[in-house]
Amino acid sequence: MMWSNFFMQEEDRRRTAVGRRRAQEQQNLGLTPEREGKIKLGLLVAIVGATLAVLAVGTEFWVELNTYKTNGSAVCEAAHLGLWKVCIKRLWQADVPAGRETCGPAELPGEANCTYFKFFTTGENARIFQRTTKKEVNLAAAVIAVLGLTAMALGCLCVIMVLSKGAESLLRLGAVCFGLSGLLLFVSLEVFRHSVRALLQGVNPETPPVPRLAYEYSWSLGCGVGAGLILLLGGIYFLLLTLPSWPWRSLCPKRDGPAT
Repeated sequence: MMWSNFFMQEEDRRRTAVGRRRAQEQQNLGLTPEREGKIKLGLLVAIVGATLAVLAVGTEFWVELNTYKTNGSAVCEAAHLGLWKVCIKRLWQADVPAGRETCGPAELPGEANCTYFKFFTTGENARIFQRTTKKEVNLAAAVIAVLGLTAMALGCLCVIMVLSKGAESLLRLGAVCFGLSGLLLFVSLEVFRHSVRALLQGVNPETPPVPRLAYEYSWSLGCGVGAGLILLLGGIYFLLLTLPSWPWRSLCPKRDGPAT
């Protein structure tokens, strides 16, 4: 009986010491419940931006290329492309809205022919409506987008380590990664816009007369713009969390209560 009481007391002392040590570590790390809630809120916003970024990079509705409708033909052609592949569709002109001069939108049902760009593998340029792409510009847009996704993943990993391991020193690194990913996505969008202009001007003089084209940016590019903006704001938010609290207290002093 005496030995059992002794072991029970030792077990209680050990649990108490472990609890105090964990509480002391948590206090030293500064992860108070309020601060932890702020970090989780920023991570939730960053996850929304990450979802939009993956959706934008993985889909091929960045831009739509539409030919003009011709009289006497029952079908017309439209195309939509992204960073990785292009889809050319043959649409029935009866399905095209009556007030629209060009073929489309590309979401209409029709016969589609989707192919991946070959400049990632064999280095060949693609031909779309008798126009030739500039593989250097398209490759640059894709590589920059992948770098943005990599920085975004590193930012998420840093914030998760802060919440799980209490490594608050990684919060600043996560903020830089999120901000960098947002900037890289914006750069990728701008480079892709230049690739579209280069495609429209890439006419071979030896080919027959090329059809007139109209273009419009689609929802995948909109997701990319939203993702870049959210990730950039998320990086700024996490960076503000790493700053000391005393400058903000001096800017926003507490007001004294009403005099009695």
